Amino acid sequence: MPVTRKIRVELGQRGYDVAVGVGLLDEIGTEAASFAPTGRAVIITDSNVRGLYAEPVAAACGRAGLQTHVIDFPAGEQHKNLATYGQVMEGLLGLAPPIDRGALIVALGGGVVGDLAGFVAATALRGLDFINVPTTLLAGVDAAVGGKTGVDARGGKNLIGAFHQPRAVVIDAAVLKTLPAGELGNGLAECVKHAVIRDRSLLDFIEDHAEALPAAEPPLLAELIARNVALKAAVVAGDEKEAGQRAHLNFGHTVGHAVEAAAGYSGISHGQAVALGMVAALHVAVGRGLIEPAAVRRVRNVLSALSLPVRFADVPGLPASARDPERLAEIMARDKKARAGVVRFVLPTNLGNVAVFDDVTPDQVSAAVRSLRQ
Repeated sequence: MPVTRKIRVELGQRGYDVAVGVGLLDEIGTEAASFAPTGRAVIITDSNVRGLYAEPVAAACGRAGLQTHVIDFPAGEQHKNLATYGQVMEGLLGLAPPIDRGALIVALGGGVVGDLAGFVAATALRGLDFINVPTTLLAGVDAAVGGKTGVDARGGKNLIGAFHQPRAVVIDAAVLKTLPAGELGNGLAECVKHAVIRDRSLLDFIEDHAEALPAAEPPLLAELIARNVALKAAVVAGDEKEAGQRAHLNFGHTVGHAVEAAAGYSGISHGQAVALGMVAALHVAVGRGLIEPAAVRRVRNVLSALSLPVRFADVPGLPASARDPERLAEIMARDKKARAGVVRFVLPTNLGNVAVFDDVTPDQVSAAVRSLRQ
């Protein structure tokens, strides 16, 4: 397999490799076959990705001697729910001949596909192996690595799920050329997040290439992805189930998830919401004397250079409910990361380091949200 780089996620016997490069999709069958002892692979994808990449991936699996099936579901975060999960599970269990525990799930798509297909793998027959094949930058640098799987519920994102690590992750940067600009921005927001929480040199890299990154040239994106995957792999290896430092990856997500939920998961992308959430968290950090205003200006400038929002007005059509401090505070109190209704914030102590705070006051939260109106 033509690999630019392999990064190991060190989790003992459940550790796995993340392959990052250009032109990997055509050779993915060899990787899949090594994890499918009974010679069957089931590709789970969405209605958008199926027409783009399901056929070549199925063909690659076929060349490796696998009997391959494809199951798809409607694209979009609004379909990452129990109803869709049930439909996909019924399709999987209804295959003829019936699958057994030697079958392999191939999660082919963005973060929604990875989350839902991974949850199906975690629960079908009490656990099937799966490999993640992300087709978006967001999934490649974030969702595909770490083993978080699940679906959304009425009360918020990812409230139903499980930790289920993949056997491998294969990221072909060449497929990112088909991404719309907005979808690429989702991933770039997570890259900025990683830089702020753990790696100032990554922020330098993003700044230096801010004009070139939106062009989605595969070699440059492969380098960006590899740097982000290495960072996240180190975090996951040290804290698989978010008992400690892995919570740092939630930087920007406390307010970001609340904005998404208040907007009904429409009118704003995940990356846009995380960008706003990061700006809000930075505002709280300045108010608490943790960082200097210059650091906030730097991150805001990087986000703006990547065409990501730094205030509500940068997201046309965002509903009023998603700008309401009281509504957002109510949603944040129900967040799965909250403790006894106390909102937990990940705040930078300088660029490249963060800490978790559970004493952020309601007034500070309101001030952070109001800062996004300016």
